[in-house]
Amino acid sequence: MSASEHFINLKEDLTALHIRWFDYWLKGENTGVADDAPVSVFVMGINEWRNEQEWPLARTQYTPFYLRGNGQANSRFGDGRLHPEKPLDESPDQFTYNPENPVPTNGGGTLYDGIDIEGPRDQRNIEEREDILVYTSEPLEEALEVTGRITVHLWAKTDAKDTDFTAKLIDVAPDGTAYNLTDGIVRAQYRNGHHPELNVQDEIIEYEIDVWSTSNVFLPGHQIRVEISSSNYPRFDVNLNTGKSVLHSDEMVKANQTIYHDETYPSHIVLPVIPKE
Repeated sequence: MSASEHFINLKEDLTALHIRWFDYWLKGENTGVADDAPVSVFVMGINEWRNEQEWPLARTQYTPFYLRGNGQANSRFGDGRLHPEKPLDESPDQFTYNPENPVPTNGGGTLYDGIDIEGPRDQRNIEEREDILVYTSEPLEEALEVTGRITVHLWAKTDAKDTDFTAKLIDVAPDGTAYNLTDGIVRAQYRNGHHPELNVQDEIIEYEIDVWSTSNVFLPGHQIRVEISSSNYPRFDVNLNTGKSVLHSDEMVKANQTIYHDETYPSHIVLPVIPKE
């Protein structure tokens, strides 16, 4: 309730906060804005607001967690693991991305109309799909705060001219419910910027996926989970795997994807861990 824009920290709504800010800077009124901390963060898990002096937080410890497994990470029933130690000799994971049957969006920061489509949603149903790779940590013995920008470094190969890779960060409760925190996507041809680079097929490439920012405490007994796939529709448009967009073509082809996690290609997520004070 205290995180709602209608009653921020049980004090004021978002519109009132905006008006107070504009009245100070545009009208010169003493609204108290100058005395506020420059950053306010709502920390999920413990469900508390906290004032900070900078962003990203200066005390952040950027910590990698590595994708692990024996080549069978498909779905939440697979062998995918998330671990702080680097992999050595492990088999890659594979899945087929079919743009005619994309992974459906299930919550998140959606911007399209619908009922109960945004925010946190239990991901277990869609994690039964074979075109989603699921990597889960061991249950945590101590609380772990993650606050800041999150990135995934993914070494992958495709047999398509172009394709997408997606990542999603999830908090798994002891009862198995798996709630999404944040997600992101990278289009292969734009992996190095705004100038397209096609014909990526059959080459192992490191992709950096911007998973955006969050603030969450993974409580004791909870698990950290990462999903890797190639679609999240309609939050993101489908990649036809041909190098053309849906505006210019309706031809679709399947893409066979290979995700590497070994000593040479240590795919991982970087979490902005906040140490205990």
